[in-house]
Parts: sequence; structure tokens; C-alpha cells
Amino acid sequence: MALNREQVVSALQTVKDPELFKDIITLGIVKEISVNEYDVAVTVELATPSSPLRDVIDRDVTVALRRIGAEKVTVNLTTPTRGPAHPQQKTSALPQVKNIVAVGAGKGGVGKSTIAVNLAVGLSRAGVAVGLMDGDIYGPSMPTLLGIKGAMVKSTKVNDVMKIVPFNVHGVHAITIGNLVEQDKPLIWRGPMAHGAFKQLLLDNTHWPELDYLIVDLPPGTGDVPLTLCQLLPLTGAVIVATPQQVALDDAIRAVRMFQQLATPLLGLVENMSYFPLPDGTIHDLFGRGGAKKAADALGVPFLGELPMYQQLRINSDAGTPIANFEGEPKLKDALEHIVARVAEEVSKRNRSAAGPTLTIS
Repeated sequence: MALNREQVVSALQTVKDPELFKDIITLGIVKEISVNEYDVAVTVELATPSSPLRDVIDRDVTVALRRIGAEKVTVNLTTPTRGPAHPQQKTSALPQVKNIVAVGAGKGGVGKSTIAVNLAVGLSRAGVAVGLMDGDIYGPSMPTLLGIKGAMVKSTKVNDVMKIVPFNVHGVHAITIGNLVEQDKPLIWRGPMAHGAFKQLLLDNTHWPELDYLIVDLPPGTGDVPLTLCQLLPLTGAVIVATPQQVALDDAIRAVRMFQQLATPLLGLVENMSYFPLPDGTIHDLFGRGGAKKAADALGVPFLGELPMYQQLRINSDAGTPIANFEGEPKLKDALEHIVARVAEEVSKRNRSAAGPTLTIS
């Protein structure tokens, strides 16, 4: 006897999301079911294009449908059309951007910009459209990290208004105020000026393309620019970068509390400069490895991974070739890809938990 829709739905109710521990029918991510005797096609909508759950969902759906006698199983994995990921929040001023992720830190010098750049490049390598905004108004480091120091900014006319076109570099659409002001000139701005410059660069004067992710590198601390970002846009979440020592963690905790007070989801903490790997294979804990994980556990937020002090990371950062971090030292590549995957996982979890159920059966 041929399969029917009820049998297929019942089978899919046995497929659990490994993070949310609910079945995919209840979560509402099964968007379409087509049954033709023993041929079944299922469309499942994942929250983000780079979701680490793609292979798991594909496998589990196929196994569940084979179990009830399906001879041909087609699993179509899709993502939502670009636009605000969370319609229950305020309307986004960047409707062409699906996920906006802020990268912040409680204090300077912890490698926040390095994490932001490599997160953007790593996501791009996963096959999604990524933008990167250097929101560190007072100390923009993206010109060096991306290798675009001194590059001329281009513009285009959009609805009779001239707008800046982001650089397309290392697979990322990037913009930084460092390429719009005189090199090495200090930006001595009071709060309202920084607020205005950030808003203009992010929203008013830049022509962002359609993006799956926009990574925003914030200035360190808990000042005007993070507050402005949270007020302007519905953020998918924030990533906080810290080094392991207690003095850095104290400031990182303040940054976490700030985002929590601003009702911004915390995607998690990253521990940078976690340890120094020695040539003989041993490691040296310069700053006391593991502090960020302990802080994350105490705060009840995810720990996204640790990044050791690899010399190649410093060399590639100074040379403006971040993509080389994913092509050289295997352990450096593994550490970065772990952090990228964990961020994508938390974004996916956040988006799926906010999604409402819809289902079309034909």
C-alpha cells in the first residue's frame, strides 16, 4: 500500500533537532511535504545557510522515511529569504541582511578585531554572503587586517544618492572608517560625533548587498557605539572576546551585562590568546588558560572556543591575509573553524527557537 501524508508526518515527528530537543514538525521547520506513492520529498528550512546541522537533519529525515517504506527520499534544505531574522523585533533598517552579529570586548587589546575578521572570512568560506563593518571608530584596524590600507573607496548612485561600496576582499564585503580618513590621523571625537559617524557608516552612507551575515566589530568597552548599534538594529546576537586572565574577564563580564541589559542575545564568549604552543608540542599558559570558559559557565552563556597564540596568526594579520589562516597551520585552521562553526550553531539555534511553525502538504 502506498504511503500517505499522515504516515510521513508521523515519521518526521521522530526526527529531533539535536540542539532544541524538539521534533522538526513541532519546531515548524518542515515547510513542504510531497508524497507520490513511495516517493517522498520534504523541504526543511534551516535558520542559517551555514548551519552545522545540515548533514544531521538530511540523514535523520532520510532514515525516518526509509523506515516507513519510502523508496525515494528527497530532502530539500533551504533557508529563509533575506530580511530581518526575527519579525517580532523592530523593523530592520537593513532588510537585505539576514543576521547581524556584533563582536565586542570589555577592554582593548584582547584580539576582538582579529576574531571579527576571521569569523567573517570563515563564514564566507562556508559558502554564505558575509559583510564586515569596522565599527571601532576610534581605532580602526581593518585596513591592516584585511590588507586594504590606503585603498581608494568607491561609490555608486542608489536612488539618486551617492553611497559607499564596500570592499570585496577575501570573500567578504567590508567597510572601515580607516579608509575614509587620513592615515594615522587620530579621531578625537566626543560621544555624539562617534554615534553619528557609526550610524552613517553602517546605515546611511554604505550600499550593503544582500547578506546572510553582517559582522560588526565594535569598539572595546560599554560606551556610545554598542548602545547605538543595539538601538538601531535588531541584532541576532553578540560575541564577546576575552583573554584568560582575571582582569580581562572582569571587563568581559561587564560587556556581557551591558548586552543583557540592552536585551541583546549573547551568542557566547571566545577566549583569545588562550595559550602559547611550544615547538616541542607542549603549551605555556601565559595568561591562565580556561578563564573565559569558567566565566561563560558562571554567566550561563555559551563558550564558543579558544584561540591559541599561533605565530602564523600574527604574521597573516600583519600582512593583511586572513584567508591564509585557513590554509596554513592545521591547528590554527581547526581552532578558527571550531569558533566559526560554534557561532553559526548559536545563530542557527537562536533563529530556530524564534521561528513560528508553518507547513504545506501536497
